[in-house]
Amino acid sequence: MSATNMRFRLAITCIILEVILIILFGLFVQYNEDTDAKHWHEKINNKTSNAENDFYYRYPSFQDVHVMIFIGFGFLMTFLQRYGFSSVGFNFLIAAFALQWATLMQGFLHGLHHGKIEIGVESMINADFCTGSVLISFGAVLGKTSPVQLLVMALIEVTLFAVNEFILLGPLQVSKGCWGSMTIHTFGAYFGLMVARVLYRPHLDKSKHKNGSVYHSDVFAMIGTIFLWMFWPSFNSAITAHGDDQHRTAMNTYYSLASCTLATFAMSALVNNEGKLDMVHIQNAALAGGVAVGTAGEMMLTPFGSMIVGFLAGVISVLGFKYLTPLLESKLKIQDTCGVHNLHGMPGVLGAIVGAITASFASKQVYGEGLKDVFPDVYDNSLTASDQGLRQAISLAVTLGMALLGGLLTGFLLKIPIYGAPPDTICFEDSIYWEVPGEEGGHEELADVRTEEAEKLNG
Repeated sequence: MSATNMRFRLAITCIILEVILIILFGLFVQYNEDTDAKHWHEKINNKTSNAENDFYYRYPSFQDVHVMIFIGFGFLMTFLQRYGFSSVGFNFLIAAFALQWATLMQGFLHGLHHGKIEIGVESMINADFCTGSVLISFGAVLGKTSPVQLLVMALIEVTLFAVNEFILLGPLQVSKGCWGSMTIHTFGAYFGLMVARVLYRPHLDKSKHKNGSVYHSDVFAMIGTIFLWMFWPSFNSAITAHGDDQHRTAMNTYYSLASCTLATFAMSALVNNEGKLDMVHIQNAALAGGVAVGTAGEMMLTPFGSMIVGFLAGVISVLGFKYLTPLLESKLKIQDTCGVHNLHGMPGVLGAIVGAITASFASKQVYGEGLKDVFPDVYDNSLTASDQGLRQAISLAVTLGMALLGGLLTGFLLKIPIYGAPPDTICFEDSIYWEVPGEEGGHEELADVRTEEAEKLNG
């Protein structure tokens, strides 16, 4: 059907966006001193060693985060039986665009040096973080949107993400290593949920038979889960201060994930009348511990505290999948394809609350001189620990407000019928936008559906 033809829509959108990006990079982006040949060798002449280049501290973490973005998130969404090409392919497309746009937006708002955006490995990590938030939102609308809609959503969400990040790191002065759960997971989840609410499809049950998994698609999705689970300690610790801060964050995440996994298996068996495990729970809820410990990961949460947080995250995530997701669709008309509310939304809020409480008890007696890295304002007595905790809590409210309002406005923009979105009868179907090999029968079935749709439109 011509309404979903991407020949010119997608081509023109991609070309225009990339040309704009190239021009903006040419005008505003330059290497930072750890990347620029001239500046770096001037530092070496001042007795700086090559081993002190930020590349060697940050690039291993960047690699892990990059794998999570392109393999972890991509394969996690391949559970839909006939949407594997789109899950991995559109994830690839959105991420490639978003990381470039994020570099610019984050640079404009809090990275300008004499009118230029200086980039290095840390800015690459931050751009990937922003991209992760967009991919979380993608999960909420998976199977129901066109690639052009997704690019437009990414364009707006990256911009709002950068603004929210600026508010948290600027006026609210949230610790740089402690904003992960709020800006990435909570923002991405509730932005995507609001977009899904505005794009509600009352007749989506006509595609219900495709909105599910088969044996091999769930196995592919587990590949994404395992990659995310393995690399999540790097994700949470990637931009924290060198030394004990980074070490502690990775360790807290490690134990939180392990605890969360046992809670997930326990709850999955418990909520099933026959005591059987649900692969949806294992694929998703087992990761909630990484989300929930993200905000407090750099703090002196202790392994004991991390395990409690991870366990609670696994419990609420499984309960969300079992009971809350159907309720959101029936009562609030939110069709959350991947259950991002259960994996990213609620655990992200839990993490923000844990972070606020933990920050409220920060002291020099506990942190020693390390308090300067985690909470510099508390260290120099500009703020009390209680004030810092309050700021963390306010940051959660600001993030939720921006995500919900931004998602609402974006949803109405995406509802304009010019983007080639699929009709309700053929959602969750690769062959709308992809050449699918060995699917002749599937093409005939799709052609019949498209003919029926066309007749209804003309009738």
